[in-house]
Amino acid sequence: MSKKNKRRSVRDAALDVIIAVESQASYSNLLLHHAIETNQVSKKDTGLLTELTYGTLQRRDALDYFLAPFLKGKKIDAWVRNLLRLSVYQMVYLDKIPERAIFHEAVEIAKARGHKGIAGMVNGVLRSMQREGVKSLEDINDQEERLAVSTSHPVWLVKRWVEQYGFDKTKEMVEVNIKAPYQTIRINSIVSTREEVIEKLTEEGFMVEASPYVPEAIRVLKGNAANSPLFTEGFYTIQDESSMIVAHVADIENGSKVLDMCAAPGGKTTHMAEKNKDGQVISLDLHKHKKKLIDENAERLKLKNIKSYVMDGRKALETFEKESYDRVLVDAPCSGFGVMRRKPDIKYSKVEEDIHRLSSIQSELLSVASKLVKPNGLLLFSTCTVDKEENNENIVRFLKEHPEFDLETPQVPSAIQPFVEDNMLQLFPQDIDSDGFFIAALRKKG
Repeated sequence: MSKKNKRRSVRDAALDVIIAVESQASYSNLLLHHAIETNQVSKKDTGLLTELTYGTLQRRDALDYFLAPFLKGKKIDAWVRNLLRLSVYQMVYLDKIPERAIFHEAVEIAKARGHKGIAGMVNGVLRSMQREGVKSLEDINDQEERLAVSTSHPVWLVKRWVEQYGFDKTKEMVEVNIKAPYQTIRINSIVSTREEVIEKLTEEGFMVEASPYVPEAIRVLKGNAANSPLFTEGFYTIQDESSMIVAHVADIENGSKVLDMCAAPGGKTTHMAEKNKDGQVISLDLHKHKKKLIDENAERLKLKNIKSYVMDGRKALETFEKESYDRVLVDAPCSGFGVMRRKPDIKYSKVEEDIHRLSSIQSELLSVASKLVKPNGLLLFSTCTVDKEENNENIVRFLKEHPEFDLETPQVPSAIQPFVEDNMLQLFPQDIDSDGFFIAALRKKG
């Protein structure tokens, strides 16, 4: 296959993922991984495929804003709209791809997927845009709406965050949300050290550096750590830095009995198990296929002290004795607004009602967890979101309803301490260039 054809196939693959994310409401990261595997995309083209897919998804609303004057309300098929978005993304945001190549490949894809008429329309729209230029975002008068469109976030969400955190903090957050994240890994302290893993990965050709925030974390600046034999041999697990902080806050003493009520895929479970060599971690998840992920991770990391169950955490009291755990973690199902960089589809699929519904489930989980913690034990609550209703407000309400608990200062790595406020940790994506994350530690009175 010629180089030219390979590049076209990358765009075809990117278009497939973008269409599937929109039509099936599937997670972009899972679909992209599947596309790389099934299309046998080379390492070089994997970067381009990822850029085109995530870039187009991340900038969807801005691309539609640019396209609107040229489509003039014309009804077009979803795949054609996404082909145009993909092409305009390259024209507006990438500077290394010649426009003639963008036009040619867009037309060829339109012919292959549709017919000559559609190809002509696609060509016409793109050439008009090239000739006339795109409409300025400064033409949007309302500053919150302008911020929302320019960063492709829902207007209601930007207005909600401005109300909760102010315009400047919201602006920082949404601008970081459209930047590509890097991969981070957590070393398995049972089998290796951070220095040893950095040395081995560097020898393999990866570009890595020690995290300045989390002692067991390594940032992968170049390469996919899942492709190293060190991963399959259990030297590390792939996990965001902010997620690693949970096991620090758990402050586990070796030999403890720990319950992780919403555990899949098992990042926090395995981390706590590594810190609890002579103890036990019980892990629950609602879905059988997700329980399997926990078991696979535990086996790969050679951890024998994890036992997993398929179970709704809200029904844990039907199986486990009251006040029988030293630590109970509720890593609650949430809106996921802290991980939009990795899953841009989240910002288009969630609605405000989801926040209220999830907050209610989180509250139920906390209530059950409160009964399972031993006196003097810790109840940990975490989410990968930044919404106050799901985070701070849940904790404040819980403390009012459960006077047997006190909110405790979370035990976090020293570099994270400046981000603790009112004894709760809310990390924003812009704080340490990680996922947005919330953690609270609640101590049951003895």
